[in-house]
Amino acid sequence: MDLVPALKEPLQQPLKSVLGPATAKVMAEHLGLHTVGDLLHHYPRRYEERGQLTHLADLPMDEHVTVVAQVADARLHSFASAKAPRGKGQRLEVTITDGSGRLQLVFFGSGVHKPHKDLLPGTRAMFSGKVSVFNRRLQLAHPAYELLRADTDESVETWAGALIPLYPATAKLESWKIGKAIQTVLPSAQEVLDPLPDSLRDGRGLVSLPEALLKIHRPHTKADIADARARLKWDEAFVLQVALARRRHADAQLPAVPRVPAVDGMLTSFDARLPFTLTEGQQKVSKEIFDDLATDHPMHRLLQGEVGSGKTLVALRAMLAVVDAGGQAAMLAPTEVLAQQHHRSVVEMMGELAEGGMLGGSERATKVVVLTGSMGTAARRQALLDLVTGEAGIVIGTHALIEDKVRFHDLGLVVVDEQHRFGVEQRDALRGKGKQPPHLLVMTATPIPRTVAMTVFGDLETSVLDQLPAGRSPIASHVVPAADKPHFLARAWERVREEVGNGHQAYVVCPRIGDDVDEPGSPKKAGAKKKSPEDEAEKRPPLAVLDIADQLAKGPLQGLGVEVLHGRMPPDDKDAVMRRFAAGDTDVLVATTVIEVGVNVPNATAMVIMDADRFGVSQLHQLRGRVGRGAAPGLCLLVSEMPEASAARQRLNAVAATLDGFELSRIDLEQRREGDVLGQAQSGARSSLRVLAVIEDEEVIAEAREEAARLVAADPELETLPGLRTALDALLDEEREQYLDKG
Repeated sequence: MDLVPALKEPLQQPLKSVLGPATAKVMAEHLGLHTVGDLLHHYPRRYEERGQLTHLADLPMDEHVTVVAQVADARLHSFASAKAPRGKGQRLEVTITDGSGRLQLVFFGSGVHKPHKDLLPGTRAMFSGKVSVFNRRLQLAHPAYELLRADTDESVETWAGALIPLYPATAKLESWKIGKAIQTVLPSAQEVLDPLPDSLRDGRGLVSLPEALLKIHRPHTKADIADARARLKWDEAFVLQVALARRRHADAQLPAVPRVPAVDGMLTSFDARLPFTLTEGQQKVSKEIFDDLATDHPMHRLLQGEVGSGKTLVALRAMLAVVDAGGQAAMLAPTEVLAQQHHRSVVEMMGELAEGGMLGGSERATKVVVLTGSMGTAARRQALLDLVTGEAGIVIGTHALIEDKVRFHDLGLVVVDEQHRFGVEQRDALRGKGKQPPHLLVMTATPIPRTVAMTVFGDLETSVLDQLPAGRSPIASHVVPAADKPHFLARAWERVREEVGNGHQAYVVCPRIGDDVDEPGSPKKAGAKKKSPEDEAEKRPPLAVLDIADQLAKGPLQGLGVEVLHGRMPPDDKDAVMRRFAAGDTDVLVATTVIEVGVNVPNATAMVIMDADRFGVSQLHQLRGRVGRGAAPGLCLLVSEMPEASAARQRLNAVAATLDGFELSRIDLEQRREGDVLGQAQSGARSSLRVLAVIEDEEVIAEAREEAARLVAADPELETLPGLRTALDALLDEEREQYLDKG
């Protein structure tokens, strides 16, 4: 084993010792690359073939192009300008040709000196830049270029005849400079330690890691690229799954108090109170949870399900089982509104079972307390006292639950709601509050494709609720094209009036609060600069709650009870608004995404989402899940000013076309960068995915998970696989760094 550090050396060499301090500094600052290993794992984004080099005759406007051409003419002009009033300003105009057409290059100011020396008539070079028009002629302003020296034709062949790797680059560091740096360090690839066991590599016909690195950076054929990518995908999937398998293995070694519900205890009384029967799915998932709770090592389970599939009910039954067994249960919610909402619905569902120690409370009852950051001192002190004495069996709270001051009598179960808003380290902080590690149940209301669950929540076993309870109504969804057909929007408000006329209620959701105050967690796109040419609607600020509520109350919804709800209101005001809406005293609630998760008003049947294109697919699905929760059918209208052909409208059409959250989460993931969907609160390992795509590579991830579980069961310390340990150390270092960065 003493050989391992020596074998690791070549890849751990700092780039400055190989490429020099100036290049290394730019690579570190702009690409986050510090060592030879980092650079070798900076893979090409795509490859150009000679035939794909753009001909000058058909250059596309406003696009970044790479051309190989010969300098036909170069002229230096002097001119007067504001910066150089005495005619000292300089402009270099270079005309290039590739036989198919001509193109002008232009360089200004201090940027003319080097190209003036380099780009002499007859010189061949590779030019890269954005095509623009000046005086009705196409030009590249300040293009980057690489001279093709020596035997010119052969150089062009090496640049353009083979596959040219194009790297993720920056303005300070062109692709070919990165390519040259990689050619310098590529020999070190021969000394790379291979993380995959030989048996796995041979069994799947994968090339070795040195060969894969050589082929990804210097491919001769497309088959080389395919071989390299197939191998590198396995590295990413396997190393990550081994990390997760080791976490699961370590968790399984921890001791926990088995929690078996008492016969004829609170759970039995609670079930007897329910006015409906549990769905088959709820019964199956509850059994999986109760089986886990009865073991002497901590449960680690992810409960995911459709909006409205009854996850809260399943979680509450698990909490009651733990209280029956003499322990306490804590539910962690991401926002105060949601913590209060959960507290209200839990108390309501439990009835006298939530009145422990109170007159009229059942003898089997417990106390249910809420703990949030904005509570008054006296209420907070009482809640903390109830927890430490064990008087309160159930506590529901926000991040305030994680604070050092919070002590439990005997914490047996932690339920985390909306997992994507909490990191692993926050989960661990709460778990550390038990006498022994408590059992853990993580709930997510955003359905997750199976591969994402395996990649992001790979340390958890998964339970899925995919059945909606009986009595849930279908939700009709339609896109309202406000720009093309303004009368459709007028009809939308008529529909809201009709719903209210039938005794129901409605939500109107806006991306912004108004008065230039943004909702925490509202779409970041709001108020952003114009994103793309088609986004004409982006020129105006997003619609705001305060403005829309005012317009509706004075206009199309005049005479109806309209109230507003947003995240910047004082907690008591928010609570009062929600109570009035839940009681049916308000007809229309104009709100931000503060109502996105967990808000349950069965009488609300209609929702109008303004500027719906400014929300993500999963967020729209969440919002829509607030209606159709009772016996009457739901209606969701997605209002957008985007043109019919835009990507934003296609996204809205997809949401309107299906109520299947798992299908939508797939679409979401395909349309956005995976990091955005997976959320930064997850394992920092996410950021290390370079060639693995969690949707397309489902098979690789599933197989890697099985192989990793087998390997870790046989050799938890990975003593027989030094290369895998090295790769794992690198991955976990990156993960730890991510957490430190997030502070």
